Amino acid sequence: MEPEPSAPSTALAKSKIEKPKKADFRQRAHCNPLCDWGDCYPASPDHVDWSVHFPSFFEGSPDRLQLNTAENPIEYLGVVPDARNGKAGTHKVRFLDVGCGFGGLLMALSPKFPDKLMLGMEIREQVTNYVGKRIQAMRQGAEGSPSHHNVSVIRTNAMKFLPNYFRKGQLEKMFFCFPDPHFKRKNARRRIISHGLLSVYAYVMAPDGLLYHATDVKDLHEWMDTACEEHPMFRRVPLEELEGDACIEAVTSETEEAKRVKNLGRFGHDVYLSVFRRIAPLSDGGER
Repeated sequence: MEPEPSAPSTALAKSKIEKPKKADFRQRAHCNPLCDWGDCYPASPDHVDWSVHFPSFFEGSPDRLQLNTAENPIEYLGVVPDARNGKAGTHKVRFLDVGCGFGGLLMALSPKFPDKLMLGMEIREQVTNYVGKRIQAMRQGAEGSPSHHNVSVIRTNAMKFLPNYFRKGQLEKMFFCFPDPHFKRKNARRRIISHGLLSVYAYVMAPDGLLYHATDVKDLHEWMDTACEEHPMFRRVPLEELEGDACIEAVTSETEEAKRVKNLGRFGHDVYLSVFRRIAPLSDGGER
């Protein structure tokens, strides 16, 4: 009688979990954020079920991809119980990467802040699918122990729908890493940081929350700096005051764009970084 084949070892089983390849998710580098698109979005934060994005933090939630893409759709059917929509409980998204690209910042920050829920918002369909499957592979143990349960991604237009996902004063950190510079003057209104949009960001950010923006385009850096400096709800934070902030290294070195800039060698560019604090309104004892 032949012996029964032994069960595959845990290590062998994990070795079969493959991370997605960027080459399988080809898409144009940029997308017009002002175009009218028909994808679904929640009517309000009450309609967002965060348990499908962070199943390990919500008891009884299945681990399935819901990215708001054609391949991995989301349905916002109605108001979700308070324990799952962020109105009650402790599990709320606190970090947001706007235009998260291929997810490098999320992957870097996840182990540094294991108790913080982090979300990436990306407007491009295939890029969102890639990041979602990248996170799923890490949760299944593609690099050893399951990890990255505290990060997720959604395809949406952050310039239009941010208040549909987040409540007033919810976010502690917002990241804008190497955004599309939109060089043409007529396209400046497409830039992700502007005076009008900063008012929206101030609404969803908690007092003393930090806004990070980084780019290798000097003109864009000056544009974003000017917009933030002129807005009454933000104040610049000198970088020397942020010594030891783990986010600084992640933003300037661990995103895909930051690595690309550094890999250019002597042909590379400087990375321009600024950090601004969301100040409290005067009614709450904030700055004048």
